[in-house]
Amino acid sequence: MKLEYIDELISKMEKASLTELSYKDGEVDIVLKRESTNGFQQAAAPVQAAPQSVQPVQTEAAPKEEGKVIKAPMVGTFYKASSPEVDPYVKVGDKVENTSVVCILEAMKLFNEIQAETAGEITEILVEDGEMVEYDQPLFRIR
Repeated sequence: MKLEYIDELISKMEKASLTELSYKDGEVDIVLKRESTNGFQQAAAPVQAAPQSVQPVQTEAAPKEEGKVIKAPMVGTFYKASSPEVDPYVKVGDKVENTSVVCILEAMKLFNEIQAETAGEITEILVEDGEMVEYDQPLFRIR
């Protein structure tokens, strides 16, 4: 599916004053939701792939990390600050509250401020500035 087609769906959604739009075409399934304050959310769009032969790989089990994780509520580009000239919203060691803004996710030219939704201390930033993130991908670790 082309990005232009998704933009066209958003335009039609705005013109019709809809708050939610579902689109399904074969293996593509998209749900667009407009929040009352800051833009759109795009649910994961699963696409079926042809089965492939995969050889099992033995790996050592990673130690379980402690703390809570702040996950991406949508697909988008991760930005640690509102612009390159300003300090990031949070750094490792910073204390955050439930409503503290921790980053911005850009989705279809809309910039969405992401809140911690939990109080604690940032112990790890799991993505790089400018990196594309998936829905439900871990962004920060908090304890």
